[in-house]
Amino acid sequence: MNRETLAAGERLVSPAYVRQGCEARRSHEHLMRLLLEKGKCPEDGWDESTLELFLHELAIMDSNNFLGNCGVGEREGRVASALVARRHYRFIHGIGRSGDISAVQPKAAGSSLLNKITNSLVLDIIKLAGVHTVASCFVVPMATGMSLTLCFLTLRHKRPKAKYIIWPRIDQKSCFKSMITAGFEPVVIENILEGDELRTDLKAVEAKVQELGPDYVLCIHSTTSCFAPRVPDRLEELAVICANYGIPHIVNNAYGVQSSKCMHLIQQGARVGRIDAFVQSLDKNFLVPVGGAIIAGFNDSFIQEISKMYPGRASASPSLDVLITLLSLGSNGYKKLLKERKEMFSYLSNQLKKLSETYNERLLHTPHNPISLAVTLKTLHELQDKAVTQLGSMLFTRQVSGARVVPLGSVQTVSGYTFRGFMSHTNNYPCAYLNAASAIGMKMQDVDLFIKRLDKCLKTARKEQNKENDVGGVDNYDKQEDVDIEEMALKLDNVLLDTYRDASS
Repeated sequence: MNRETLAAGERLVSPAYVRQGCEARRSHEHLMRLLLEKGKCPEDGWDESTLELFLHELAIMDSNNFLGNCGVGEREGRVASALVARRHYRFIHGIGRSGDISAVQPKAAGSSLLNKITNSLVLDIIKLAGVHTVASCFVVPMATGMSLTLCFLTLRHKRPKAKYIIWPRIDQKSCFKSMITAGFEPVVIENILEGDELRTDLKAVEAKVQELGPDYVLCIHSTTSCFAPRVPDRLEELAVICANYGIPHIVNNAYGVQSSKCMHLIQQGARVGRIDAFVQSLDKNFLVPVGGAIIAGFNDSFIQEISKMYPGRASASPSLDVLITLLSLGSNGYKKLLKERKEMFSYLSNQLKKLSETYNERLLHTPHNPISLAVTLKTLHELQDKAVTQLGSMLFTRQVSGARVVPLGSVQTVSGYTFRGFMSHTNNYPCAYLNAASAIGMKMQDVDLFIKRLDKCLKTARKEQNKENDVGGVDNYDKQEDVDIEEMALKLDNVLLDTYRDASS
C-alpha cells in the first residue's frame, strides 16, 4: 500500500494500528530492496510471507496481470486453468525474447526482473561454492545435456573448420549425445587405471590434438562430477593444453556445485589455463525439479553469445524454482547443506567400508572422487554371472534408488558408437562393483536405511539358488514397513530384472 491508501485506512482503523502494520510491511520491503540493490543471496532465508509478497509484486508488473489489459496478439499470457496460473505465480510470459534468452521483455517487466535477479543470485552462489572469479552465468530451461549442446553450437560459429570434440570417456549417455546432437564427432579418450581410480590420459589427449590439428578440434569436453571409480578429469592440465593449442574447453560440472573439490578444480583450471564454460544441473545442486541448468564462464561476452544462441523465449519455471529455493535457504542455509553433504560422504564411506568387509569385499580407494563411492562385488560375480545384475534389481525393488551395480563385460551402443564395459568408464575394469553417492540433501537416516537394505540384499544374492524360499526371513527388519517392502520385493525381483537392466544403462 502507498501513503495515500494507508492514510485512507486511518479513517477506518486507529492510526496507531495502521502505522504499526505499515512498519511491519516495511520490514518485508527492506529485504526486497536489499535483494534488488545488491543482487546477492541473503545470508538468512526469507519466510514464506516475504517470498510470496515479492513474487506477487513482480507478477503484477507483467501485462497479463494488468487491470483492464487488452491483448490482441498471439502471445498475451492467456491461461485457461486458474490452477496452472497459481502454480506459476501468474508469471506466464516466460523469459527472454526471440533473439536472446537474457533480454528484457517489454510486456513482462516482472518476469524480466525475476530472470535478472535469479541469474545474479546463482552467480553469487557459484562464487560462494568456490569459483570466485566466475564472470557471468545464466539459467537455461534445459537439462545439462542440451545445455552442453548449446555451448557446442555457439563454438561452431567461432571455429568453422572444427569437426571433432575430444572427450575423456565417461559412461553417461546425455553428455555423449550432447556432442552428437550438435553435429560433431566425439573422439573418445580412454581413461587410465591408477590404483583403483580411472584418471585422464593427458598424453593421449595431447597426442590426439596434434594428430587431428588444433583448428579441427572444436573443444575438449571434460567432466568433474562422475561415478566412482572414475574421478574428476585433470582439469588444470587439460586447461593448460587448451591454452597452449588455442582450443576451447567446456566442462560438464553436472552435480559439481555441491563439491568444493570440483569447484576448486574449475577455479584452478581457469587460473592456470583455459576454461570457456562450465555447465551444471539445477536439480542436482539446488534441490529443485528437473528441467534447468546453469551455464557459467569467465568471459562475460562468450556467455552472452551462448544466451543469444538460444532460439526464442524460454520457460521461467526453472528460474522461479531456484529463486524461491535460494531465497528460502539464504546463503547460510545453502552453506549448511554443503557442510552436511561432506559429513554424509564420510559417514557413507565408513558404513560401506564396514559392510563390504563383512562380505569379503572392499570399498574402492578413490580419494579424488568427492561425491561417489564404489564397493567391489568380486565374490558375488564369482558365484553367478547374473548375480551382480540381480543385486541391482533387488535394491531397486526394495525402493533403494540411485545405487547402481556395474557388471563386467557390458556392451552398449549409443548413437552408433559401441562402448565395451559400458557404465564402468573403461573397456576392462578389474571387477564388478556397486555405486552409491552422497549428494546434497542426503540425511543420516537415508544412509542407515540403505546400508540395512543392502546388507539384506547381499545376504540373499550370495545364495547360489535365487529361490524365494531360500531368501530367508525378515528377522533383521524391525519395522513393519520394511517387512511389507521385503515381501513385495521378493515377488518383483525376477519380474523387474530386465527393467532394471534397461534403467541402469
